[in-house]
Amino acid sequence: MLLGGRYELGQPIGAGAMGTVHRARDQETGADVAVKRVADPRHARRLEIEARVLSRLRHPRVVRYLDHVVDDRGVHLVMALVEGDDLAAVIRRDGSPGLGMDASLRLTAQAGEALHYIHGEHTIHRDVKPENLLLDGDGLVLVDFGIAREESEGTGTAAIGSPGFMAPESLTGSATPRTDVYGLAATLWAMLHGRAPRVGEKARVPGGTLPPEIAEALDDALDPDPARRTADVATFLQHLGCPLDGSAGRPLTLVIETERGAAEPLAALTRTSAAVLDAAAVSIAIADRGDGGLVYRAAWGAGADDVLGMRLPHGTGLAGAVHVGGRALRVPDCRCDPRFATAAAGRTGYVPHTMLVVPLRADGETVGVLSALDRRDGAPFDADDERRAEALAELTVALPGALAAPAATATGTMRL
Repeated sequence: MLLGGRYELGQPIGAGAMGTVHRARDQETGADVAVKRVADPRHARRLEIEARVLSRLRHPRVVRYLDHVVDDRGVHLVMALVEGDDLAAVIRRDGSPGLGMDASLRLTAQAGEALHYIHGEHTIHRDVKPENLLLDGDGLVLVDFGIAREESEGTGTAAIGSPGFMAPESLTGSATPRTDVYGLAATLWAMLHGRAPRVGEKARVPGGTLPPEIAEALDDALDPDPARRTADVATFLQHLGCPLDGSAGRPLTLVIETERGAAEPLAALTRTSAAVLDAAAVSIAIADRGDGGLVYRAAWGAGADDVLGMRLPHGTGLAGAVHVGGRALRVPDCRCDPRFATAAAGRTGYVPHTMLVVPLRADGETVGVLSALDRRDGAPFDADDERRAEALAELTVALPGALAAPAATATGTMRL
């Protein structure tokens, strides 16, 4: 089977709750890759949205997404092939029953590097466990970003995660960085004990005791109450005595510098907006005082590289409609809205399903727009999202220098 006219699908090499992973051959490069196929078409839109964000993550301990193919057979994610066993297989093969303290802490730190990076980009894994950590020649690589989520249809709750490694709040569908802290701590427990912890079980090692600081760090990170649990991965690793080494991957936020130095606040605002709205992409466009067109000055997430610096003529597209009309728009299907700037979206390589655009107002005048593309769950933006976005728009206008003209030597620069 040939996907996208490029990838020759081979035999399955893994399976999960939502589909299978196949080895495949990239006909253009000759390289072997991994292709994940989604079995249930109900998840296709959400997975397509998620793939666009994950394809831009760049970190040596995060599996590299290469492409995604959408056809009449569903959505397929193309990833770099990691040649190696998963950590669960390593524990079964080499554990007695655990892997030993030094090895376990070293591998936990490697997994923590990946989680710290993705949390900084407002992405939550939701299913941290040994099976989703592959061990190759350079150490652990984190795979399977939220793809193994099980969602209920209609009423009810969504259970996210795997028994033994799933934080208790996941039973209600809730997920925060603390959820991944729990999964990482449970993974360390499994490396030390050869099995997952039971909820509320105190840390120890069969036949001996853990150093007090390790036991306390594990107990704090495995607290069933997320409000009492260790707040973030960096703190957990610090308590274990293996702090982050400062390595970082490629950030997702792009901004144009201004003479008054508003780049960092604008970058922070786009990242925060993406988190608050659970959006695949967020951008901020400011009106050119000369011709009234919109210039995109900050962007986060999918398509950010091509959106940054893009200019829309006055009144063009959904953003232009909001700029001219001064009222927010919630669009459940961009592709069917005649106001949607299809040509501009095509140039970015990202045609969203849904959009939320709110005006930026200063002194009674609409001076720009804040746009959010595609909620991660695939649902359209709602009235609550609109209220949140309007509050974020007020913050944007209040940022010192946010509306200043770009510097004469401005270029797109990446900012954390």
